Amino acid sequence: QLQFVESGGGLVQPGGSLRLSCAASGFTLDRLAIGWFRQAPGKDPEGVSCITSTDGSTYSYTDSVKGRFTISRDNAKNTVYLQMHSLKPEDTAVYYCRGSPHGCPGVAPLRGQGTQVTVSS
Repeated sequence: QLQFVESGGGLVQPGGSLRLSCAASGFTLDRLAIGWFRQAPGKDPEGVSCITSTDGSTYSYTDSVKGRFTISRDNAKNTVYLQMHSLKPEDTAVYYCRGSPHGCPGVAPLRGQGTQVTVSS
């Protein structure tokens, strides 16, 4: 089972920015499409953004982050990033990543720790 290590979360004021990192544990990411997901308390998990392995194309699972969040990858560092700008309170959630060799992964519940993002004044 693929294991990822997410980091970079924290407490930020509305309108602020954070950059999350998704690193692989014991394998390389370069042949996987990687998706970022989030789950808020009492809510279903939600897809955020995805980046493919083939040509680095990016996709948003939800319109709510378009123009604010950017996904990128650095295969040399075996890491995928999620740059988040103009954060809103409704972005508060645990963020986590998943990978698939068959294209952007589907939504699934959080299994590891993820990284907590809290947007609050």
